[in-house]
Amino acid sequence: MRLYLDIEGITLTATLDDSDSARDFASLLPLELTLEDFAATEKISDLPRRLSTEGAPAGITPRAGDLTYYAPWGNLALFHKDFKHASGLVKLGALDGGVEVLRRSGPLQATFHL
Repeated sequence: MRLYLDIEGITLTATLDDSDSARDFASLLPLELTLEDFAATEKISDLPRRLSTEGAPAGITPRAGDLTYYAPWGNLALFHKDFKHASGLVKLGALDGGVEVLRRSGPLQATFHL
């Protein structure tokens, strides 16, 4: 499933995985979020509700460009740097390119839509 992210005038595309969690995320769209810096490796934002983690692995090792859901906190996380294995992290999909925009410091306004 193709996802579009409009981030401060730049349009990125992503491909969502074929999973219950990714489909549940897609059901929230369109969605406007403020992406905040976290741990110098990702941008995060709260979601309006928790997502299904049915059938998801216990954790993943995220790579730059991964679109993920951190189940313990119930937030969306977009990685702009590779990171170590994290329990509770569920991959929703990946950016098709343009991860550099996520490296801008400070909050970013983003709209997600199919």
